[in-house]
Amino acid sequence: MTAPERQHRADAADALCAAAFARALAAQRPQGPEDHQGLALVAVGGYGRRELAPHSDLDVVLVHAEEEEVDVLAGELWYPLWDAGAQVDHAVRALPDVAAAADSDVRVALGLLDARHVAGDPAVTLRLRSTLLAQWRRGARDRLPELAEAVARRVERHGELAHATVPDLKEAGGGLRDATILNALVATWLVDVPHADLERSRRTLLDVRDALHVVAGRPSDRVGPDMWDDLAAVLDLEDDAAAQRLVRGVGRRITHISRLTWRRVEDVLAPRRPRTRGRGPLLVPLAAGLAEAAGEVVVSRGTAVGDDPALLLRAAALAAERNLVLSPHTVARLVRETPALSEPWPAEARDLLVRLLAAGPGLLPVWETLDETGALHRLLPEWERVRLLPHASVVHRFTVDRHLVETCIEASGLIRRVSRPDLLLVAALLHDIGKGGVRDHSVAGEPVAAAVARRLGLDDADVAVVGALVRRHLLLAEVATTRDLEDPATIEQVADRVGDRSTLDLLAALTEADARATSAKAWTPWRAGLVRELVSRVTAVLDEARSPEVREEDLVSVPAVVRRDLEAVDVRVRPTGHGSEVTVVTGDRIGLLAAVSGALLLVRAPIRSARAWSQGEVAFSRWHLAVDALDPAVVRQQVEAVLAGRVDPAARLRRTPGRDPHPSVAVRPEASRRSTVLEVRVEDRAGVVHLVCTALAEIGLAVRSAHVATVGPQAVDVFYVQEDGAGALGDERAAEAAHAVRRALGDPVTLDV
Repeated sequence: MTAPERQHRADAADALCAAAFARALAAQRPQGPEDHQGLALVAVGGYGRRELAPHSDLDVVLVHAEEEEVDVLAGELWYPLWDAGAQVDHAVRALPDVAAAADSDVRVALGLLDARHVAGDPAVTLRLRSTLLAQWRRGARDRLPELAEAVARRVERHGELAHATVPDLKEAGGGLRDATILNALVATWLVDVPHADLERSRRTLLDVRDALHVVAGRPSDRVGPDMWDDLAAVLDLEDDAAAQRLVRGVGRRITHISRLTWRRVEDVLAPRRPRTRGRGPLLVPLAAGLAEAAGEVVVSRGTAVGDDPALLLRAAALAAERNLVLSPHTVARLVRETPALSEPWPAEARDLLVRLLAAGPGLLPVWETLDETGALHRLLPEWERVRLLPHASVVHRFTVDRHLVETCIEASGLIRRVSRPDLLLVAALLHDIGKGGVRDHSVAGEPVAAAVARRLGLDDADVAVVGALVRRHLLLAEVATTRDLEDPATIEQVADRVGDRSTLDLLAALTEADARATSAKAWTPWRAGLVRELVSRVTAVLDEARSPEVREEDLVSVPAVVRRDLEAVDVRVRPTGHGSEVTVVTGDRIGLLAAVSGALLLVRAPIRSARAWSQGEVAFSRWHLAVDALDPAVVRQQVEAVLAGRVDPAARLRRTPGRDPHPSVAVRPEASRRSTVLEVRVEDRAGVVHLVCTALAEIGLAVRSAHVATVGPQAVDVFYVQEDGAGALGDERAAEAAHAVRRALGDPVTLDV
């Protein structure tokens, strides 16, 4: 798939359109060939640029210079094209109307800037192009802010080509649409771009799109996860990883050029700044050896670049902190001419790196400039491990390298919570540095992070903390969502792994920053609340502040209706702002948790977690649900109906045998001293809690608490199980429980209406 092939497709389309135009004109204007005057068939958009992919539409406009009826002629023109199998996006416009449409809609203007003559009167096309280009340049200062907002909205909607899980070659940031807009910005004469670099990147993306059309067999701009192998074969690349590196690398390059160009547009559109008497821009001193010129950080005149190893980091930190452009030309010069930093780094260099990482949103464009110019490889060669590496989990919205930068941006807003912001930011930058191999990335990343921290000049104690943060960066989130936070064994295990209060504070901030940088769904109020509760309990242990244990029964008194009749059921519902908390009180019995979970299944209330405890003959259970509003009377009626046997929730679960979900049920004896912990992993679906609780009740076991979490398409549910009136299970009994749960989850189910 090459430029000559696109040229050939465009030439063939031109011949087809020209022949159809000639036939239509002859049918309507038999007087002679001179009758095409005042009428032209014009190609626009990608067809206008001669960039047709194998399944591209033909975007054409029939333009007439005079006020006359051309609809009949247009009909004679389009039908032969359709009959020939061409996909035609067409329009008929008077020349003044075309100019007016371009003036009122910036998207129309962009498409028409590439107008190209195909057939008819070339004078009409020439007038059209001249009018539109002059109009574009004349109104550029007023129209570019509108275009910038449209670009930002599009990128927000489609993500970035370099980082999106399913990248869109056309609409994503750094895609073909951005490349076209960059050329339109150049056409304003207000800014310039590196033409050779942009054109090389744009043509590569066109080759990829051509290959994608071949792979998909239809018009397509989105590359699905299953397409990379086939795409690599068509592009003659080694494998799917090579295809991803190619596409994401080009997307990042175009994104970088686009960001720099739009920043320069902002500078051009800003109120006029005073200029020096010379021809160059005004230089505003910033720091030793550095100045601002037209919104960019550059080297001051007369600076001895070769004498200052920290100059590159100083320039990067200033640009990020002040939201200025880090001039790529300046960075390239500094990479060539500044001496390498000594190892370990001097304190000034380490402090400048921390300032850079703490800069907030200004970090991203500066980091991209360091990456694109090769400076990042010089400062942090380990970055190549994760450069443009896709995440294995679809939960992540960015590639690994971009996720690390976003984590630093999120962590920069949390530095006041911790005593060592420098360690937090370094750990945020490196927490996923171990990804890309076959080992657990937390384990693989720990020695890499420790080596980097040592090179930065941190002492042994701080190196150990950074390594521990990388090693344990998933600990709090995993424990908070899958373990009983009221079990002392859980809290003590976390305390033992964390070690001290300072590290716990750092780990809590890193957990939040990591989740926020992953996706909006990764840091919900519910998840955040669980992590805060875990941190609070672990803090108490680490501070050796042994406060009296708060018992659930102290928090909920036995309702009068239950005191009078243990068969009665009392239900209380409390909105939490991010779901509901339901408390159910009734007489204690085996299978109660199964009954209540079944009732909640019937009212379609997804369960996030559940805890059960007893006070004498009275059983309490508290449920955290993912719905905002529930009628307690309806829940009570369903619970009573299930307990009385009038309703069987299992009958509402329609089984679909034939699939093999391979549920995983593991016994975790180390997780609790009072209970036996069963960890269940199965595809996310309705009824899991009910099926598990029912299976355990049928073999006479009580479920003291359940903790529900969803990771992508997988449910990770943890159940604390006890013998009725006793404690943890023996080995044989635990194995029996695990087998019972596996049998219950053997076939996937769906909930019937």
